[in-house]
Amino acid sequence: MIKDLITKNRSYRRFSEKEVIREETLLQLVDLARLSPSAANRQPLKYIVSSNSKRNSQIFKFLKWAAYLKDWNGPKEGERPTGYIICLGDKSIGGKFDYDLGLASLSILLGATEMGLGGCIIHSIEREKLRSELNIDDNFEILSVIALGKPIETVVIESVGVDGDIKYWRDDQEVHHVPKRSLEDIVITI
Repeated sequence: MIKDLITKNRSYRRFSEKEVIREETLLQLVDLARLSPSAANRQPLKYIVSSNSKRNSQIFKFLKWAAYLKDWNGPKEGERPTGYIICLGDKSIGGKFDYDLGLASLSILLGATEMGLGGCIIHSIEREKLRSELNIDDNFEILSVIALGKPIETVVIESVGVDGDIKYWRDDQEVHHVPKRSLEDIVITI
């Protein structure tokens, strides 16, 4: 069921580097993005895929991981993603990419989840440094990076507490807890 797939689709930030993602798998995921709806059917998104360990290292150093986890600088060696999809907006096609990016990213992550993989959409990027490092043309706006791999962490969905705090956190066993508002809290009756 789609609900099971959506529930399994969490933001994973620790992966097994022993489980290498092939470029063909990344291209299959980008194909899901290609088939996703697009505002006015403009299809302005472009993608750079990486399953190469050297290029992955180049990408990794310009990413910021998990803003709420103040004492964590991202996955350590052995736990880093083995695949990346860099999402770009082609400025020659359009200047508003929000809707397309959201739809395409969800399609990619749901596809990855179905394949037994996990991922994390990262928006906190040193964009100009990444652009320079990978020689990305100025005609492309760097929108996000989707980190992918075989997850090695447990992510648990729980209810938002009485204090209303929605910040995710990790316990002593490194289980990642994600508070979600209840259905009653988000549906407005008129």
